[in-house]
Amino acid sequence: MSHHTFAAALRGSAFQLEGPCSLQVRDGRIAEVMSTAHTTATREKRLVMPALANAHDHGRPLSTSSFGAAGKPLETWLLRLAVMPSVDPYVAACAAFGRAAEGGCAAVMMHCTRPQGLDSLVDEVRKVAQAAQDVGIRLTFAVGMRDRNPLVYGDHGALTAQLKQEEQHVIQRYFSLPSMTPAEQVRQVEAMAASLEGVALNLQFGPTGVQWCSDELLREIADASAQSGRRVHMHLLETRYQREWADHHFPQGIVRYLADIGLLSPRLTLAHCVWARPEELEQIASAGATIAVNTSSNLHLRSGIAPVGNMWQTGCKVAMGIDGCALDEDDDALREVRLNALLHAPPGFSDDATRQRMLTAATSVGRMSLGWEHPALLEQGDVADWITLDLDRLNGDDLMKVDSVDLLFARATRRHLDSVVVSGKQIVERGKLMTLDLEQVHEELRDMYRHALHQRADLQRAWPAIEHHVAAYYRDRMGCC
Repeated sequence: MSHHTFAAALRGSAFQLEGPCSLQVRDGRIAEVMSTAHTTATREKRLVMPALANAHDHGRPLSTSSFGAAGKPLETWLLRLAVMPSVDPYVAACAAFGRAAEGGCAAVMMHCTRPQGLDSLVDEVRKVAQAAQDVGIRLTFAVGMRDRNPLVYGDHGALTAQLKQEEQHVIQRYFSLPSMTPAEQVRQVEAMAASLEGVALNLQFGPTGVQWCSDELLREIADASAQSGRRVHMHLLETRYQREWADHHFPQGIVRYLADIGLLSPRLTLAHCVWARPEELEQIASAGATIAVNTSSNLHLRSGIAPVGNMWQTGCKVAMGIDGCALDEDDDALREVRLNALLHAPPGFSDDATRQRMLTAATSVGRMSLGWEHPALLEQGDVADWITLDLDRLNGDDLMKVDSVDLLFARATRRHLDSVVVSGKQIVERGKLMTLDLEQVHEELRDMYRHALHQRADLQRAWPAIEHHVAAYYRDRMGCC
């Protein structure tokens, strides 16, 4: 049994601020919580709170801006990511998960829409799971699944006809569809789950989005999920162009379509929903599905601001994702909590539960959507997953006693993070990952990319023409299809 004392704590589903306390941990769970207000127990000035959960991410090894993807809307940004050559999946995952831990996350969703492809997929997942174990975080892995619209939302024949022959070869090389049928893709996930039994991860179906998946594929996934109980994680209505495409192809409503085929259920997590309408949010709430909002990512990619206030009002379960694109591209989940609270709080003196709702989104709802159903709210019997913040640094001016929750929402970032504990094991100390040398991992990764970038030189040459024509496709044609 281990014993931990703190100057203050945010505990329980209401995240009430409490005075000095101690936590006793046995076998990865909190055995007892005790007040120490009337004792002389030595304690550093630390605020303890539940560890955060990143409910939507892709495990990208380095900032995508380093590969020329900054400032692009999603529809060209996604294509630009193909200039990133394949690298060792273990090292790549160590970098992504290490930054997540130093940002305050104990649990991470990796929606693997672009595998490295140097190994069989199941072997790559094993390496990714090993990276998560070595870093010390909890991993949920959603297997990316798609079978249509590799370049644009629709037939790209007219677009590619305008390109030179070399540019057309580039399109064929980098933006072709997988060869497996929908049934084969579903069987692959189930076979992978059986092969990975005993490996510390939660495996989910990961259809990339309705615009990228055929009706047959989505129905196969819905049926398999209903039979096995396996959760499903996918994008929905992230951009205005996806909204327009959905309205054209599903006049009855895209969310109604998901309900009709059996995919809309409590097992489903929908990433983004930036362009969801009030009636669609009501359908999502009624079905018990979860929405993972990704505010910084949506800002970077010009997708808009999700109607999070409406999501809460309609009763949606809202989780928080980072999507590999935090505000400063540093995986700072603490800043993401604050940004969401600032953007989505009601104006003026309205009754404001935004802080509690945002902490719930970043902790318990996120964990649930990742398939980690055991609570971690610092109550007796809960899993011992927590983070601590340095109160001396948080209140650096030290002029008077200030409410720690006010300081948390006013200024907390990863630089105020002191420790991260997962299942009772400390993996971050004084803001730095203890389990691996993260800077060395990043240097190794940068060297890999520097030596491999030439492999994608053809795409870099063809990129200006491809980007021009794809942008024109959406700018000039969407809305009238």
